[in-house]
Amino acid sequence: MPVKATCSARLVLVLLIGAGVATLAGCGSFNGAGTRIANIVTPYKIDVVQGNFVSREQVEALQPGMSRQQVREILGTPLLTSLFHADRWEYVFTLKRPGEEVQTRKLTVFFKGDVLDRSEGDTMPTETEFVATLGSKGSKSKVPVLEATPEQLARFPASARPTTPPTAAPLEPASVSYPPLEAPAR
Repeated sequence: MPVKATCSARLVLVLLIGAGVATLAGCGSFNGAGTRIANIVTPYKIDVVQGNFVSREQVEALQPGMSRQQVREILGTPLLTSLFHADRWEYVFTLKRPGEEVQTRKLTVFFKGDVLDRSEGDTMPTETEFVATLGSKGSKSKVPVLEATPEQLARFPASARPTTPPTAAPLEPASVSYPPLEAPAR
């Protein structure tokens, strides 16, 4: 009996080694296909936006002598405030896009007591300029024109176009009766 058990253990060991070799050989043949698929399928990489965007219009709205609350209403909550520099607020904005250089803009607002003294920082883009940079590179769709030119209007017959805007008859106040809010007392 012990000889028979030894033969079956050897047979199982040989089968396991054979399965392992077959698996490793299979992995080698799929490696090239896996690499080709990985090169075709790329993960989606997102834009990373951090901090407070401050526009040129917001910076221009700042006036020396404003209170801290007024500055907060215009610029929002500062990204950085320091216990050691209580009279200074830091507004930092970072935009990181795949394949592009990181864009960083900084604005520092200085106070004397609770009153705005001055602001220093990078030249900020207008809101329109910033929104234009947010469009993806791949989509170059044109914004449709929202007004018709006289040539486009000439294609339609004059009878189909209203000459004067329609006037609505004045509305009379409707008589509305509401049910009582409380039940009548008995």
